[in-house]
Order: sequence, then structure tokens, then C-alpha cells
Amino acid sequence: MAKKGTIFRNAGELMTLSGVLQKQGRKPLKEDLGVVKKKAFAVEDGKISWIGNNDKIPKAYKALKEVDLKKKNVFPGFIDCHTHFVFAGDRKHEFELRNQGTSYQEIANKGGGILFTVESTRKASEKKLTELAQQRVKEHLKQGVTTVEIKSGYGLNLKTEKKMLKAARALKGIQVVTTYLGAHAIPKEMNEESYLETLKEDLKIIKKNKLADRVDIFVEKNYFSKEKAKDYLNTAIEMGFKVTIHADQLNLTGGSDLAVELKAQSADHVICLDKKGKKTLAQSQTVAVLLPAADFYLQCDYPDARALIDQGGRVALATDHNPGSSPTQNISFVGLLARLKMKMSLPEVFAALTYNGACALGLENQRGSLTLGKQADFFITEKPWQNFFYSMENHQAEKTYIKGKAVKP
Repeated sequence: MAKKGTIFRNAGELMTLSGVLQKQGRKPLKEDLGVVKKKAFAVEDGKISWIGNNDKIPKAYKALKEVDLKKKNVFPGFIDCHTHFVFAGDRKHEFELRNQGTSYQEIANKGGGILFTVESTRKASEKKLTELAQQRVKEHLKQGVTTVEIKSGYGLNLKTEKKMLKAARALKGIQVVTTYLGAHAIPKEMNEESYLETLKEDLKIIKKNKLADRVDIFVEKNYFSKEKAKDYLNTAIEMGFKVTIHADQLNLTGGSDLAVELKAQSADHVICLDKKGKKTLAQSQTVAVLLPAADFYLQCDYPDARALIDQGGRVALATDHNPGSSPTQNISFVGLLARLKMKMSLPEVFAALTYNGACALGLENQRGSLTLGKQADFFITEKPWQNFFYSMENHQAEKTYIKGKAVKP
């Protein structure tokens, strides 16, 4: 029987990330990028089934539909593993307040911050939220992002949280991982303990309706304590959810230690880790997701990426796109900040936005590298890999492919 699929020929450079895969994302070096030249590759059933020389395509593949890449460079699709894509409104007025010296916490104490976005999101229809998020998807596809994680958390009641997750599930053209972040903040009308008990009941409905793949919580002073978070996340784990934690962003609260203890997929932000905490996280299976654009906007310290990486930690990068602390979708800017402010090498940035991003979402066996058996998620551009994350200018993918099929922004 004749094979069905596509053969992609005449790639200029093909970044496979084969070495990053072999090292499971730890301590990536230039040679781990697996950049090869003058290659062709076959895609069958959405997965890469063969990689080889342009002039040595096996007979079995010669009947496949052919795409001439015209010596364009091929890169694994970027994975944005921490976003808040579904929301309504903006917080530009708070940006001005922060520039005048008002702190993030002071704004929150006056009903701003997360709670301000909650009001706007509660008022918006599911259709409107989907339309707004679909525009954000288009911007990501233009940059070669093929998978995006989307958190709820701007509802703080079951009705709106469900509405947000349904909007995320309805998005087209990109692969979406949904995360239930009902524990993003405490509603005005409740306290921490009563709200978390309510959320435990809500988890049953989220699970029954298959609205979320994971559960997250903001472990932070004036939000949720480590002790209460542990109880809540254990409930989620018992229900079959994977978990992640907003950890140690503004204060050292033990969120990262809890993530390691619970074998969470990731600990995100991790700015305030002490020496012991960095070592513990680095030597675990939990991925450290760093969000430098949020640190830039909040004008706070940056995570100690060097210590985490040098001690063997898996580090991912993400935009944290949201209306308050990170109103940007610019992947190039995230990578540039990682290099400038966290002294990450270029190979480390590529690994962080691909394979390690997949690890942070539990997708490393499916995505994150262009190797045999992996999904054919990639983008093409004339730009060589050495030119990435050097300019603040937002790079553009000439064409983005998911499972071997071109997708239109």
C-alpha cells in the first residue's frame, strides 16, 4: 500500500534538538541543537517518520506529496507554556501607577490587579472572550508558536472560570493546553479557607466536563499559603489532574519546594529562591518556568537562571501574557531578556522555548524536538538560528506547520 503523507525537501538548516532530547533538556550546549544541513524529512500521520539527505530519499517516500522548502531554515515550533490568554479589558492605568511608584501589592489591595481584570472578564460573553483570545492566537502563530498553555483565573467563580476554559478549548489553529487557575486570588466576598473548599467542589465539575488538563495555584503572601495549597493540590492530584504552581514570585513562600514535593510539572516565576531552593528545584523533575517579560514590567529581580541551569535544572521560558504584569506576546523579547538579564546562552534559550516548554506541560514525548516519532510542529524562515533573540524586533515565521500541515494566522 502506498504511503500517505508529505515529504519536505531542500531544507537549508534543520534544527532537530536531538542532543537536547537525549539530555532531557539539562545543560544544553550548541552541539545539542542538532542543526543539520541539506536535509529532507517525511511526515506521516502528523509525525516525523524519516530524516535524511535530500538526494537519498527512500523509494517508499517518493510517492508522497512534496513540499520544496527552497533552502529555508526549519525550527521546532515554539511552546509558550505559561499564559493567561483568555481575558477581557486591560490594565493600562495600573501601568502608569506602577511607574509613579505604586507597588503591585498596593494596587491589588485597592481592588486593582487580578481583581480588576476579574470584573471585566465576568462581564464578557464566552463568544467575546473567544474572539479576543483568537486574535492573540494569530499573533503567536505568526511567530512560530505551535502550542500554548492557557490558564483561567480571571473569574474566581465557577460560572466565569468555566466560560474562560470553554473559550480556550474553542480556539482554532493552535494546540492548547488548559490549566484551571481558580486559585489565582481570593474573591472579595470570601476568605482563603472557605474559597479553597469551594474550589475543591468546583474541581469535580471541571473534571467531569473535561475543561482543564492541569490545576495551578498562586502561592504567595496575601494570596494562598503553602500549607493550604498543598491540601488543595493533593485533592486535584487525587482527581487525576496534573499540577503546577505560581511559586516564589514576590516573596520566598516555599511554593517551589511544594512543587518538587508534589512532583508538579513546573514551578513558575521562582524569583525569590534561596540557595537551597535552587538546588532542590534543579535536581528534581519539576521544570522551572521563567517569565522575564513579567519581571521586566514589574521592575523586579530576575530569576537566577544560571544557578538553576548550571546545577542541572530544566529551565523553560514563557511570555506570561496577561493584561497586568506582562502585556506582551513578543517571543523574541522574552528570549532577549533571558540572554541579557539572566545570562542564558542562545542554545539554552532555544531549549527553553521548545523541548523544556514541552516538559513543563508533560508533552516531551510528543513535541519539543524535530526527531523521529515526534509531532511535525515547526516553522520556516530565512533567518539563521544565530540571529534569534538578538534584536528586540518581533521575529516573523514565514510559515508555521502543526502536524505537518500549514496553519494560517
